[in-house]
Amino acid sequence: MTNPYAAPPAPRWARKRYLLPALGLALFVGIGIGGSGDQDTTGSDAKPAAARPHPTVTVTTTATATPEPAATVTATSTVEVTRTVTAEPAADTGIDDSGSGGGDSSGGGGSAYYANCTAARAAGAAPLHAGDPGYDSHLDRDGDGVACE
Repeated sequence: MTNPYAAPPAPRWARKRYLLPALGLALFVGIGIGGSGDQDTTGSDAKPAAARPHPTVTVTTTATATPEPAATVTATSTVEVTRTVTAEPAADTGIDDSGSGGGDSSGGGGSAYYANCTAARAAGAAPLHAGDPGYDSHLDRDGDGVACE
């Protein structure tokens, strides 16, 4: 009598179910191993297997300096104004009928001289117009004929 629980023999096509996937897996594993053989395994980026991560501590401090107030310096300057008066000669050879008083037709200068506008303001002569005593071109910054404006 035959055993009723015995499995019938497998057909030939059933053996191919295991053989083809196994060959495919072996092919992919072989390609993976062959492709990695060209690389240098002793490169500088290789890490030892025994290396373990360790914690890193970073401390950041910020120091803020409070500036001390600067000392206040008060400077007082004294301006000395010197007026130079030149006496005109008694006989005036340049007779001017316009009433401007004298033969000085240069258009400026006169008998007063100011080194800067501060001296002219201290003397009470600012602003100076072209033709006024003390007017000079070095006092007129914009050249419009009015100095120390």
